[in-house]
Amino acid sequence: MQLTLEGIGKRVGAETWLHDMTLAPQPGAVTVLLGATQAGKTSLMRIMAGLDAPTTGRVRVDGRDVTGTPVRERNVAMVYQQFINYPSMTVFDNIASPLKLRGDRGDALQRRVREIAARLHIEVFLDRLPAALSGGQQQRVALARALAKDAPLMLLDEPLVNLDYKLREELREELTQLFAAGQSTVVYATTEPGEALLLGGYTAVLDAGELLQYGPTAEVFHRPKSIRVARAFSDPPMNLLPAQIVAGGAQLRGGPVLPMALPGAVGRTLTLGIRAGALRLASRPGDITLPGLVELAEISGSDTFVHVHTLVGELVAQLTGVHDLAIGTAVTLQVSPAQVYAFDTAGDLLLAPQRPQRPQTPGGTR
Repeated sequence: MQLTLEGIGKRVGAETWLHDMTLAPQPGAVTVLLGATQAGKTSLMRIMAGLDAPTTGRVRVDGRDVTGTPVRERNVAMVYQQFINYPSMTVFDNIASPLKLRGDRGDALQRRVREIAARLHIEVFLDRLPAALSGGQQQRVALARALAKDAPLMLLDEPLVNLDYKLREELREELTQLFAAGQSTVVYATTEPGEALLLGGYTAVLDAGELLQYGPTAEVFHRPKSIRVARAFSDPPMNLLPAQIVAGGAQLRGGPVLPMALPGAVGRTLTLGIRAGALRLASRPGDITLPGLVELAEISGSDTFVHVHTLVGELVAQLTGVHDLAIGTAVTLQVSPAQVYAFDTAGDLLLAPQRPQRPQTPGGTR
């Protein structure tokens, strides 16, 4: 199905929850709504589902205007952060409920329920009531019921946020496979850039109710059209440093010159962006060196996030492995100019790296 939002806006009293936006999620694929809390993700999904009406704009499904059509008249599956299950029904019957509504019975129904339950690691709970399960297990039941419905539009509002880390990682991989095997148009909201990269597909970046950029996830990550997009799609946030254009490149304020082919006249001010994962301790040919002192070293899973005070500004480096760096330790960070972004004074992208950043997801294992 083709869902199209045309000039959608949402205002409540004097507050603007969603600025007018147009968005057409790719049919049969995953579109991730990426943004911080209160970016507008849930408000947008409620309009997609028919739970709320937009203040302005139209919602179309395969060209048909469904703006005023209530959710009960739409074939939509939705899962919220907070699980919703039928408390008087067993896990099996919760998952089977949408299948029974469409007329499935017998062995086919049994097979489908058990297949989905096995994928979500809840097959041993099929005879229990939801109240006998943990919060994470109940969330998986809600996910299973939505997947069983096999609706043409599936809306998932941070469905893994209440699960523990290990299970969250397992289910991300399982969900990616389940989405790929189905025909549904999937819209998946998350605050985590790493989750967007793992799910792939397409990403719409939202901030303060505005749609900043939409496109294939890898393209949005590697070529954020503005500083606002780069901040939203980086964890930890992209390092942003003031600089100006000089002969042969860009000079960091109080620091070295980075050889870069930049548009604009000498003396023009700009902002350089360096992802935390692009900073290293080991030197490579052509690297720029940024000496400084460690202010904090956070060991998180298989990565260490090192906060460094340098002459050009405060930097955060994401280093692979465990690095025991005491506060005050002198370090020299290295970065290749080929991995540096440039933004103009309005915050719009001037120059992006010509080769991909390292494939590690932002935020590592946090």
